[in-house]
Amino acid sequence: MEKGKLYIVSTPIGNLGDITYRAVEVLKSVPFVLAEDTRESFKLFKRYGITTPLISYRDQNHERIFGKIQEKLDLGLDLALISDSGTPLISDPGFKLVRQLRELGYPIQSIPGPSALISALSISGLPTDKFVFLGFLPKSLTKRKNILEKYLSLGITVIIYESPNRILSLLETITLCCENNRTVLTKDITKLREEVLSGTSHELLIELNKREFDKHPHGEFVLITYPVLKKE
Repeated sequence: MEKGKLYIVSTPIGNLGDITYRAVEVLKSVPFVLAEDTRESFKLFKRYGITTPLISYRDQNHERIFGKIQEKLDLGLDLALISDSGTPLISDPGFKLVRQLRELGYPIQSIPGPSALISALSISGLPTDKFVFLGFLPKSLTKRKNILEKYLSLGITVIIYESPNRILSLLETITLCCENNRTVLTKDITKLREEVLSGTSHELLIELNKREFDKHPHGEFVLITYPVLKKE
């Protein structure tokens, strides 16, 4: 019997209209969908009339649920994996699953679509020919500083995901590591409150402090910074 296939399906990062026809077709056609948060995924499914049963999948329950996933694939059933938003595995669950299934020879197919880091980069106006994505940095200030110093010294665009509670600290650390930079901060990209700020990391820090952002931190951030190591 031919083994089932796992589809890695990208879903909207904010605006529910940002999903491909193919993604909807796949989510409707498979017998089960593995979802990071079934409550969040249900909102998308309701919008597009998708009635496929959802199974909760997170890194924390990988070991417990993997046998059941493998069993369904061995029966020839195709499955789909989605995260709360965007492309699965990109700072979201799924790496353990894809790695293990790949090692065991199961077919895996990408259904491409939205990704916050690519969407933010495309509108940033910063160099796109070479860039590094660091995801969420460690909580330790020392570790964050060491990582930033390492990658900012390469002279390429650096992309980071950050929570609203730590965005001010991140801007401070970037300024400390490389004062001469060009930085773009996107908030809630594709959502109603989408905003894009640009300047140096220090200028953006001043702007957020003017807004008293620390008193009401909110939003989902993608920070893109480019170290100006020489006169351009």
